[in-house]
Amino acid sequence: MSLRVVAASVAVTALVLLSSWIFELPLERAALLAPVLVVGFAAAAGLVVLWGRVGWEQYRESRHPVAIAVGAAAIVVLVVTLSFLGVKLPHE
Repeated sequence: MSLRVVAASVAVTALVLLSSWIFELPLERAALLAPVLVVGFAAAAGLVVLWGRVGWEQYRESRHPVAIAVGAAAIVVLVVTLSFLGVKLPHE
């Protein structure tokens, strides 16, 4: 058996176990949903890679990359700080 097949088997098994634990599904049901989980995970990973590359290219071509990096870091720090303080944002 090749290393690629073993790695794919381990990845699918981990994905099934993780989704079974997160969504509190019986293990048998999660195993039956394995093809759907794999396709969904691959689609989500593809979108993250696509938009990550788009964002990186835009960041590299921008006129003020330092300002963008500082602004993004400030937003992350603000969200983390408000989360630790327990601030609840209003929901509509």
